[in-house]
Amino acid sequence: MNRRQLLQSAGLIGLSTLLPSMAFAAEVDTSDLKKMTGDIVPIGREERAGRIARAQELMRKNGLSAVVIEPGSSLIYFTGVRWWRSERLTAAVIPVSGEPLIVTPFFERPSVQETLGIPAEIRVWQEDESPTAVIAKWLAERKLDKGQIGIEETVRFFASDGLGKLLPGVRLVSANPVVRGCRMHKTPAEIALMQKANDVTIAAIHWTAPRIQEGMTRDQVAEMIVAATQALGGNADGALVLLGEAAAYPHGSGKPQFVREGEVVLIDCGCTVDGYASDISRTLVFGKVPVDVRRVFETVAEGQKVAMRTAQLGTPAGKVDDAVRAFYEREGYGPGYKLPGLSHRTGHGIGMDGHEPVNLVHGETTPLEVGMCFSNEPGLYFPGKFGVRLEDCFHMTPAGPKFFSEPPSSIDQPV
Repeated sequence: MNRRQLLQSAGLIGLSTLLPSMAFAAEVDTSDLKKMTGDIVPIGREERAGRIARAQELMRKNGLSAVVIEPGSSLIYFTGVRWWRSERLTAAVIPVSGEPLIVTPFFERPSVQETLGIPAEIRVWQEDESPTAVIAKWLAERKLDKGQIGIEETVRFFASDGLGKLLPGVRLVSANPVVRGCRMHKTPAEIALMQKANDVTIAAIHWTAPRIQEGMTRDQVAEMIVAATQALGGNADGALVLLGEAAAYPHGSGKPQFVREGEVVLIDCGCTVDGYASDISRTLVFGKVPVDVRRVFETVAEGQKVAMRTAQLGTPAGKVDDAVRAFYEREGYGPGYKLPGLSHRTGHGIGMDGHEPVNLVHGETTPLEVGMCFSNEPGLYFPGKFGVRLEDCFHMTPAGPKFFSEPPSSIDQPV
């Protein structure tokens, strides 16, 4: 789910925020910006072949005969196929050995094949045929119609239910040990794309911040960020801008908001580069910084440092969240998720999706390992007043956690 979809589903922004004023958008002059993404190396066939091999290794380890995947980030991750979901099923089946299967409507085959990035068999179905029957037949031909078939966690019920009815000898199980097992551990190629996405977002925030003026709406600030991101070569998915009291609510308020002297401007934005995401938040004040905002900013900055000190290889992900909450409680906030304090998890996984498993949240036992990527965003929120969120993403290296973007040094240099 990208930033626009998240806010739309929460009902917190209207069409005006998704589609900012065309008049204002036309006035945003980004001619001084240059594209930063000309040197990226897109994910290629060799990288995807390695992903298939890793998935098959995990299938053998977990006793799965095959994994079924619908369109979305996981389909792109393994096959390169960029497609959408509709009532007409397009899907991939990765077997425990051999080449995958792509199933798609007959008339969609040429379009689907355009982005296919791995060797795979393509089988089609006509409008009066069942796509799940095509999958079931293919599995039976390969003697994979017994045992366990993994279903990727976003596959819709009609697809898995249809397959289960056609293959009564099969047990349908979660494909998480395979799909998450691959996607949670980013390769150097993926880390490089995420680094570029973060570089673009930081540059867009740096460009936007000094152009913020008193009286601007949240939409106008967001449009500047989006315009800068696009000019720098990122694919922007919108920007969340929270002004004044709205910053006290992590995903904002639908009330009218304007930039005012001495009030918080909270920017939460990101982009994708070749499908890999960034997610960065910065909190600044227009004009003189109030004493209470300065104090909270310094506490949140220390919260980020607590998270990084705790996020060591082998540490359960939930312990990072626990450490931050323990620190905040000593500072008088909380306890737990209570307000004023930190009402959301300390961080989320990130990669091809802006939010993906696993999370830095209480109770998460998954140990931190090389290649895992997370946001670090231990904000503090004061309902009716203001909020402060600093968010920078990091990845786990053999030497421990490493930021993609460096946190700000102080509220006086907030970006």
